[in-house]
Amino acid sequence: MIAFSRTMMMALLALVIAIPAAADKNDKKRAKILDMREEVLERLYDDRPETRLEIKNSVGYAVFSNVGVNVIFVSGGGGKGIAKNQITGEETYMRMGTFGVGLGLGIKDFRAVFVFHDQKAFDDFVEKGWDFSGEADAAANSEEKGGELSGATTLSSKVNVYQYNKAGIALQATLRGTKYWQDKKLNAE
Repeated sequence: MIAFSRTMMMALLALVIAIPAAADKNDKKRAKILDMREEVLERLYDDRPETRLEIKNSVGYAVFSNVGVNVIFVSGGGGKGIAKNQITGEETYMRMGTFGVGLGLGIKDFRAVFVFHDQKAFDDFVEKGWDFSGEADAAANSEEKGGELSGATTLSSKVNVYQYNKAGIALQATLRGTKYWQDKKLNAE
């Protein structure tokens, strides 16, 4: 009985130590995403000053960082981001993943900003996630040169997307699916 109690006590002690460590790890991940958001928005505002007012007047926006890899016939990648509801002030941490097939080679590190002009479009993005498909591009950038900001892509009259390559080189013609969804671990209190 003493051995059982000692084992139980050690297991309980390990659990008590692990819970704060996991919470601290999630706090660091959240802080990193918030820093990325500020960096990306400042870059966007510097390159396109009109976007500051567009985002201020929007229903909400989302900012993502993604790294993708293309190896001959297969491509994949993933990233993290945050969506902010401008009406309520609520922030939702999110993840994204991509997978594709087609001809390509290289690595691409890019940032994207979604600006929502419609509450339903924002809510659908945060609550249900989104899927996108089809991509073909050529990109060559180095971090020292800062990359290029692509113009706004309008998904509908309700959403604009701004994207730029932070670093990397890629030549690709792929059919790719990109999925966005909530990060349950980072959104848990």
